This record gives sequence, C-alpha cells and structure tokens, in this order.
Amino acid sequence: MLKRSIAALIAVGLFGLVGVSGATAAETTIPVVKKVALTPEQKAAFEAAKATFKTAQASFKAAHDARESAIAAIKPVIAAAKTARDAAIATATTPEAKKAARDAFKAAVTAAKASIPAKPVRPTKPVRP
Repeated sequence: MLKRSIAALIAVGLFGLVGVSGATAAETTIPVVKKVALTPEQKAAFEAAKATFKTAQASFKAAHDARESAIAAIKPVIAAAKTARDAAIATATTPEAKKAARDAFKAAVTAAKASIPAKPVRPTKPVRP
C-alpha cells in the first residue's frame, strides 16, 4: 500500500513538472508588440478620454467620501437605537412588547440605511489605441 502511494506521488510530481515546463515554454513564444505612433486624431481622442477619466475619477472620489461620511454619521444613530431596544426588551413584560421593541429597532436601522447614498461605480481607465 505504501509503495503504491509513493509511486502515485512521484507520478503526480512528474506530471506537475512537465506541466510547469510546458507553460514556461508557451510563455516564451508570445510575440512582443512595439508601440506605434498615434495619428493626431487618435492622440486627440486619447487625450480627451484621459481628461474625461480624470474628471470621472474626481467625482468618484467625492461620491465615495460622501458615502463614507454618511456611514460614519449613521453608526452612532444605530448604536443609540440598539441601546434603546435593549432597554425596552429588558423592561418589557410581555412578548408583544419585546416584539414591538425589536420592530422599532429594525425600522430605525432600515431608515438609517436608506439615507446612505448608493455605492459609486469606479470609472474605467482609457486604453491607448
């Protein structure tokens, strides 16, 4: 049994080495593409795309910062609602009162989450033609 498992491990190792060497050989045959000078129209279009990207990147950062500040502002509100919920549950004497405290907490959290702006979409970088 031990001989079989050792033989199997050696076979797996050999196949792994062959696969690695084959992958390395495939990588060396990739042709190298030289950059070609752009025509004036292509250069103008690329520069315009870069300027648009920079503007979109700035607006993305502003939207991201607004979202982060909204999340930071909501955290104390949720913590206060949680404290109120825990106190209400501790003082509640009936299951209905406990359920009402939980429902009030869920409503407060839902309202707080609704005020968070949507996650902004990252702009895509222009590709040089």
